[in-house]
Amino acid sequence: MNRIAALRNVVLLRYLAASALALGVDLGSFLALLALGVPGAPAAAAGYSLGIVAHWLLSSRAVFQQGVAARGPQRTRQKAMFVGSALFGLALTTAIVGTGDTLGTDPRIAKLIAIAASFTATWLLREKVIFRPQDTASGNAA
Repeated sequence: MNRIAALRNVVLLRYLAASALALGVDLGSFLALLALGVPGAPAAAAGYSLGIVAHWLLSSRAVFQQGVAARGPQRTRQKAMFVGSALFGLALTTAIVGTGDTLGTDPRIAKLIAIAASFTATWLLREKVIFRPQDTASGNAA
C-alpha cells in the first residue's frame, strides 16, 4: 500500500511540475495581453488556452503516460475529455477573473485565486477520470 501511495505522490509531483510550466505559458501570455490593453477576462481566457496546449503535451508525455490510451478511438476520446477538463478550468478561470474585475479587484489577484481553483478541479478530473489506467484485457478502468 505504501508503494501505491508513493507512486501517486510521484505522479502528483510530475503534475505539479507540468502545471508550473503550463502556468508559465498561461501567466506570461496573460500579463503580455494585459500590457497590450486587453481586458482581464479575455486576457485570462487566451492565456489559459495557450496553457492548455502546453499542459496536454506535458501531461500525456511526462505525467500520466501509464494512463494514455493507445492511438485510435480511445485516444481521441481521451483527448476530448482532456479538452473538456481544460474548458471547465477555462470557464472557472474566466468566471473568477471576470467576477473579480467586475468587483474592482486587481485581475492579477483574481487570477491567483483562479489558478488554485482550476488546478484542483483539473487535477481531480485528470487523475481520477481521464488518465485512469485501463485494464487492457477488458477495456475497463483498472
